[in-house]
Amino acid sequence: MKQERLRTLGALILTVMVSSFAAIPAAAQAKHVPGKLTGVVHDAAGTPQMGASVELISEAVGVAAIRGFLTDTQGMFRGDKLTPGFYTVRVTLAGFLPTLEKHVHVTSNLTTLVRIELESMFASLDQLRRMPSSSTAEVDDWKWVLRSASTMRPVLEWVDGDTLSGAAVTSDAGRVRVPRMRMEFTDGARRPSSASSIASSPATAVAYDQKLGGTSRMILAGQVSYDGDAPAGGIATVWLPTGTLGAGPHTALVLREAKLGPVGPTFRGVRFDQGGAVALGDRMVLRYGGEYVLVGLGASSSSFRPRAELNVRLTDDWSTAFVFVSMPNGPGPLEGNDAQPGGALAAALNELDAFPALLWRQGRPVLQKGLHEEISAERKFGSRGKFQVAGFHEDNRHVAVFGRGSDLPAADYFQDGFSTGFAYDGGSSSSWGTRLAFRERLSGDVELTAVYSFGGGLTPSDDGDGLLRDALHTAQRHSLGAGVSAKVPHLSTRVQTGYKWVNGITVSSVDSYGESLFQMDPYLHLMIRQPLPKFALGRWEAIADCNNLLAQGYVSTTSRDGRVTLVPAFRTFRGGLSVQF
Repeated sequence: MKQERLRTLGALILTVMVSSFAAIPAAAQAKHVPGKLTGVVHDAAGTPQMGASVELISEAVGVAAIRGFLTDTQGMFRGDKLTPGFYTVRVTLAGFLPTLEKHVHVTSNLTTLVRIELESMFASLDQLRRMPSSSTAEVDDWKWVLRSASTMRPVLEWVDGDTLSGAAVTSDAGRVRVPRMRMEFTDGARRPSSASSIASSPATAVAYDQKLGGTSRMILAGQVSYDGDAPAGGIATVWLPTGTLGAGPHTALVLREAKLGPVGPTFRGVRFDQGGAVALGDRMVLRYGGEYVLVGLGASSSSFRPRAELNVRLTDDWSTAFVFVSMPNGPGPLEGNDAQPGGALAAALNELDAFPALLWRQGRPVLQKGLHEEISAERKFGSRGKFQVAGFHEDNRHVAVFGRGSDLPAADYFQDGFSTGFAYDGGSSSSWGTRLAFRERLSGDVELTAVYSFGGGLTPSDDGDGLLRDALHTAQRHSLGAGVSAKVPHLSTRVQTGYKWVNGITVSSVDSYGESLFQMDPYLHLMIRQPLPKFALGRWEAIADCNNLLAQGYVSTTSRDGRVTLVPAFRTFRGGLSVQF
């Protein structure tokens, strides 16, 4: 028995030894089977980088061989017949920081794929300049970030909801990309009776978004009308150093020119706007900015218009804000966000018409201006609702009053060259007010807004013996507005409509800052955006904007200058086509 066991044990040991010696040549042979390495080099935006220098360095002890490659037009490189093992990939390209990718494992008889992202030399500066955004889907939303230390910049952005930006365009492959050009073919003035606006005639507007390297962007916009009797046009240049609208600094320069009627004077205007935001600790964000406006219409007039807003996050649900802005503007076009319809391209086009109203007083041009101070508290209800209560004070020096009339003194009435419309300096007005607002997103496509305001507005008196501005006085008025923004299923039609009611006669806005903040225009207003079937390059849609559809609020009054009809909100229509590429 012992001999049989010994023979069996010996046979097993011999079998194992023979198998081991037989496997050694096979393993040695497999070790020398070469592998392959394929890689792609791109920037932070995902753009392939051509001409990047790629060095492949073996990490094996005693191996000093280095192989070099250049990326092609698709940002790709390929290495064949590589000895299996670990490698370090070093990539260099002008304008970018050198990048190392260590411990890349090349396996025998297989192709290893590696993706390398290059970081711009200006990325550190851009990161320092980038501030936490207070908005994704709405201008007054808060966005907070997770930080590993209080002194570090944002590392992860937390956004409620899953809706995509209205400016996004879906390609045939289903990948969402941001458009770089927008064109509008429209008819109708955005701001009647304002010299900064084009006349009510066919016009074409174009905006183009150009990356400057890293994350910065330059947006160029232009607009021109076709009316031979009143040609008008303008250009705007917008620089976004961080590439994000509403979250970082911005600089805008706007030039505007318009001929006022066949034999009228020519309006020329320059507007320079600078703004930004800075984080003060982990709970406060200070938004600051200002604009300088210079206009000429025979004589010149200028105005410096500062603005500041301090947002303080008290708890997860409560926040407060302190606002100081120049009237009549609320948040400007560039203080919106990429999630608004049209995104940064539409904001750049809106910059062309962001001049304050031009008025005429004692034969000289003046600009509508005033100051607005406000303190507000806001509470969130879940991830979709919010309620705001605010108290504010308005001190207006030159209140713009619009109306219709003929044979009026040219020294005080800025007359439209094609109609009886005019703009008039209603004088000064000072008042205190309060605002209650509620907004809730019922779903990804439906949003409800309700706003109550109590504030001052100009109203005419029965005294018709003096100047019109002497007959205007400030009266406290209640206003209540409600609006809905929705997307029609299947048709993809975007509709925004609302109605704002005022409890008495008024010829100026009641809480104009709140109107701009919550997009609540006086009386009945309607905006429609209808995507069209794809028939050419880009994404086409029909647009229609209607204000004061029922022509409400018109007031007839008499002064020493004659009988006029004052209009707090003109009934207007603006329609056309837009296309984004």
